[in-house]
Amino acid sequence: MASGSEREVIIRVMDLKAAYDGQVILDHINLEVYAGEVLAILGGSGSGKSTLLKHMIGLYKPAAGKILIDGEDITAASGATRLKILRKFGVMYQSGALFGSMTLLENVALPLEEFTDLPPEAIRLIALMKLERVGLSGVAERMPSELSGGMQKRGAIARAMALDPRMLFLDELSAGLDPVTSAELDQLVLSLAHSLKITFIVVTHELPSIFTIADRVIMLDKQEKGIIAIGSPQELRDHSDDPRVHQFFFRQASSEN
Repeated sequence: MASGSEREVIIRVMDLKAAYDGQVILDHINLEVYAGEVLAILGGSGSGKSTLLKHMIGLYKPAAGKILIDGEDITAASGATRLKILRKFGVMYQSGALFGSMTLLENVALPLEEFTDLPPEAIRLIALMKLERVGLSGVAERMPSELSGGMQKRGAIARAMALDPRMLFLDELSAGLDPVTSAELDQLVLSLAHSLKITFIVVTHELPSIFTIADRVIMLDKQEKGIIAIGSPQELRDHSDDPRVHQFFFRQASSEN
């Protein structure tokens, strides 16, 4: 693997400040995401993990700072330029967020219908291919309510992949899933990362997932309002001398509790 200085930076977060109703959640966030890596965002409850992700995908406008996606600032872009940036990534939200009134196939086809001029048969074929890629080709005509939690998340990943993005953002990939289903999703992420060279940014707090899929992790801290550690999961677990990092990886209660 090439060193960081030789690798392509696909996302660059520059001095980001995030605030709600005047309350600062994150401040002075600087981060580079390399093309083809799986980056996990870690931290305790309220540390700003999902807030950071939602700023990176342009859902929230920062109080200060920039976020460059493939060199273009999503925080300042509008119109056609913003749409072009948005098409470079897909998002799987924590609940899966599939539309309950549509079949799984229709859910996956939706981005293709909205953002391409492909004929219906081509859209159907592509959607079926995406479902096959995540192991769901046999349930394409089912409604989301007929699917297990793990299947819903696979379906959401298939929909996020519909437009062949370079990046996928996954918010709490393993939330609400049993260990076996969670491990199966981890293997899917690894398969997609390796075979399709997709860059993944994953919000998670599940240690098995972190050590299985993540090339690098960043750890956020609520009091610090920022990044307190960055490196491989093994490096942080074995070599960090920050007690907050140690508490996270060894699941210890804080001495302040």
